Amino acid sequence: MDLFDAALDKNTYAPLADRMRPQTLDDIVGQDHLLGDGKVLRSLIEQDQLRSVIFWGPPGVGKTTIASVIAGHTGAFFIHLSAVNVGVKEVRSVIEKARDQLKYHHKKTIVFLDEIHRFNKAQQDALLPAVERGIIILIGATTENPSFEVNSALLSRSRVFVLKELEKASLGLILHRARELLGIDSISDEAQEVLCSHANGDARSLLNIFEFAYLLIQKNTKKKITLATIEEAIQQKALRYDKAGEEHYNVISAFIKSMRNSDANGALYWLSRMIEAGEDPLFIARRMVVFASEDIGLADAQAIQLATSVFQAVHAIGMPEGRIPLGHCAVYLSRAPKNNTAYCGIEAALKDVREFGNLPVPLHLRNAVTKFMKEIEYGKGYKYAHDFKDQTTDMQCMPDELKDRNYFK
Repeated sequence: MDLFDAALDKNTYAPLADRMRPQTLDDIVGQDHLLGDGKVLRSLIEQDQLRSVIFWGPPGVGKTTIASVIAGHTGAFFIHLSAVNVGVKEVRSVIEKARDQLKYHHKKTIVFLDEIHRFNKAQQDALLPAVERGIIILIGATTENPSFEVNSALLSRSRVFVLKELEKASLGLILHRARELLGIDSISDEAQEVLCSHANGDARSLLNIFEFAYLLIQKNTKKKITLATIEEAIQQKALRYDKAGEEHYNVISAFIKSMRNSDANGALYWLSRMIEAGEDPLFIARRMVVFASEDIGLADAQAIQLATSVFQAVHAIGMPEGRIPLGHCAVYLSRAPKNNTAYCGIEAALKDVREFGNLPVPLHLRNAVTKFMKEIEYGKGYKYAHDFKDQTTDMQCMPDELKDRNYFK
């Protein structure tokens, strides 16, 4: 760290999120499944045994923070790169610096590559020899699924750790620390609830909004943050919508039932309520995939293809643009003909399976793969449908106990 970096660490003009960045493992909030006592990532860091890794998770959950803490804990030479503004030339220069650190100072180098999914194949390939030989320890950070965005050669030499959205309890603890740092007297329960919901598990977003709210009241004698302060900071009214509570289920229920009732207007309204309140767009898209199969089913076989494509589109482009394919799909599903016979059929069949247990497969449906199996009449009496008119026979395909069941009506 040079003198300029040291000055930045104490810079009161730096964004609150930067000033709040944890310096030790114990300071990090959340990700207990990886950093709790005895958990795998913490153990690797404490034993200084970490090799190249990829942190996959949504924005603002601590990917950069964990990387910098690792470097500080291990005493490694730390280089922070962003895939947005470096190319193969810069990567090779970094590798040469790492080689010198290892050769002349016996010091390992951690290269933190933010947004690694933005690197093309050639750029990723440039990292391979250095990762493979241990010249650098690569820590890649991505919000995209590394199985699709990181080439297989690099992926096979790295371990993927999945970071989760921060829970409300974790966001509350971060807010408490921010209050103490800024000297805020109080924040109302309503304001904290709306702020945490709007942040959507993203600590950076939470702190950016909180800092702006602080600027609105910093000249007041009593520094109190109210719901009105937060609404002014985020420039929108707080909708009554708790993503973990009853209203979440009420609104998604209204959305599904509007589509089931072929009411496109209702579907668009409830969809908009969820979008505006910050609901996870992939949750909405998943529910539409289920609806397309359950409620439309055989009446329009294209519906599930469209819903699945919309899920993939929303995953790829994110919000706010994702609202467009979500609206497109909601209208299509609302206007499509409805048929739930396949859904009812699988539910009825599952009920019988649970009630009757593992009924034996009729002998004529069993596959005779050995001579002995043929001797005990496996496959005897089987009728090959292609040998019959209309490719169908009168052969019984159900256990005797259920031979008269009619699941598909």
